Amino acid sequence: MSSAGEPSRAQLGWAIAAIIPFLLSIALLGFALSRQVLVLFATGWLLLQLFGYGSTLKMAKGDPAHYLVKAQVLLHWMALTLFIAMLVKIA
Repeated sequence: MSSAGEPSRAQLGWAIAAIIPFLLSIALLGFALSRQVLVLFATGWLLLQLFGYGSTLKMAKGDPAHYLVKAQVLLHWMALTLFIAMLVKIA
């Protein structure tokens, strides 16, 4: 059991699930800027995550296990999956 100030197991899981595509989008932006390829996609995806996570966490009152935040996390995992599929198709 967690006390009132500690996040629950579900909250930690969803927070970690949100951090992974966010960090990968930062890495993609760095790569895109250094190679001058996919810069618009990398910038847009990072801004979409910042705005999306920020607004849904605000509406969810900071609960990362809220259904709105879960929808954002799943949306960005789908974007990551589609991006990887696009890279595999190109290669």
